[in-house]
Parts: sequence; structure tokens; C-alpha cells
Amino acid sequence: MTRWPAVLFALLAAAANALSTVLQRHAARTVPVSGRLRLGLIADLLHSSVWLAGMVMVLPAACFQALALSMGALSVVQPIFVLELPLALLIGRLLLGGRVSRAGWAGVGLLVVGLGTALAAAAPTVGRDHAPLNRWVPALVVCAAVITATVGAGLRRGEGSVRAAGFGAATAVAYALTAALLKDATHIWQAAGPARFFLSWQTYGFALVGALALFLMENAMQSGPLTASQPVLILGDALVSLSLGVTLFDEQVRVGWWLLLEGLGVGLVLWGAVLLSRVALARDLATGQAAGPRPPGPPT
Repeated sequence: MTRWPAVLFALLAAAANALSTVLQRHAARTVPVSGRLRLGLIADLLHSSVWLAGMVMVLPAACFQALALSMGALSVVQPIFVLELPLALLIGRLLLGGRVSRAGWAGVGLLVVGLGTALAAAAPTVGRDHAPLNRWVPALVVCAAVITATVGAGLRRGEGSVRAAGFGAATAVAYALTAALLKDATHIWQAAGPARFFLSWQTYGFALVGALALFLMENAMQSGPLTASQPVLILGDALVSLSLGVTLFDEQVRVGWWLLLEGLGVGLVLWGAVLLSRVALARDLATGQAAGPRPPGPPT
């Protein structure tokens, strides 16, 4: 059964994340493009007040996300974050100018309808609020292996779509894992209080994995086109979150012929994400084409 307050807080978190994304991407386009995985990228961005403002918006987004996860299923809350892309485009239009084309509006419609269809068909149930350690260990190992493999695949290729998709996939797994750790840590706060929260490994786990996700996302944006990274990030986050919700927290989704509708919804989401990532405003947010040429990056 869906807990509507969880859906509301998830939507608020998506909106705050969208504003953060617009500001961060607007700042990211001012730093040099690099063909390598840049450890100094965040240091460069720290000099940008716009990027810092975007980072400040991460705080209310995290609070709204924590509230949503404390009230609802991981497999419901995280898929709602696919709405971050259309929200980012609309906010970007208001703050940075530009226009959303017909293809962009079609992408918004496909994404919203696809998300609604997939969630309605799956009807995820709320499971347990806390996952035991014997479930966390294999989940952490698998997620770490996937992140390592996808980053490694990206690093073996030069700047372009393959690298961006690899980093986008790694970012998706990191975001989903961050949400799962945050859900567990939030339960600890509610059940045992702040002292236990700050002593739990889950708290420091979601902080570290969240920082990794941010680092990977910034490098994905610097490595290639949004059309390569964003659809992978959107669908990957939703699907990995669904898997973690089932395996860690005993959440359940409908199977059987419902899988046809769920697949249709996923397909519409993917189609919408591809359309949205191709619109001019989205490319501008990712690459800064409207802001003039970027300074050249260091030689690779």
C-alpha cells in the first residue's frame, strides 16, 4: 500500500535535487573538460558560488528523501526521482532561459506516464525498515563490484558516449545504495535516537557513498553527452533501488502478467529520458553550449 506522505516528500526531494542539479551543471560547464577521471574536479568547482549554492540545496533534498524513506518503500521513493530530469529542465528554463521544445514536452509526458504505469503495475509494498548485516554484506559487495566494473569500462575508453554511460551507470548504483543506507540509518534514528544514529556504520556509509555518487556524476557530465549518461542514470537508479528494496527490506512487487505493464512503463520512461536528454536546454545544462567555448582541458 502506498503511503502518500512518502510520495509527497519524494516529490519535494526530487524538486530540490532538480534545482541543485541545474545550479551544479551550470557551474560544471565553466571548468575544463578532461579525458581522465579528475580528482581535482570538485576542487575546481569549490571556487564557484553557483556550484556551492547547488550543494546547499542538497541538504533539504536529503531531508525530504530521509522523510520519504522513513514512511515508504525504497522501491517507491527512488523511482519517483526520475522526475528530477523534467523538473530540472523546467527550473532551468526559468532560471537560465531557453525553451523546452515539443520533443521535450513529449519526453516529460512519456516519463510521467511511464513512471505512473510502472509503479501502479508493480504496486510495491512496504517491507521492513531495517536490514540485518547478513543481507548488507552481499549487497555491498555486489554494488562495489558493479561500480568498479562500470568505472573501469569507462576509463578504458576515451571521452565520449561510452565513458559517460559507464560513469552514469556507476552513479546510478551509488545513488541507489546511498538511498538504501539512508533508509536504514533513518530507522536507527527513529528507533534508538541520535546517539545511536551517529554511531552506526550506515550513517557514515551513506555519507561516503553519497559523496562518491556526486563525484561520479560530475565526471559523467564532463565525459560525454547527456544522451549517454542520463537515461542510464535514471533507469539504473530506479531498477537498482527496486532490487535493493526487495533483497534488503523484503519489499514485494507484483509479478506474472503485471510484468508486461511494468515493462511498458519502464520502456516509456526510457523513451522519455532519451527525448529529454536530447533537447537543447538539457544539452546546455550539461555542456554549456550557450555559454560560449570552455577553456581547454589538460592534455590526455
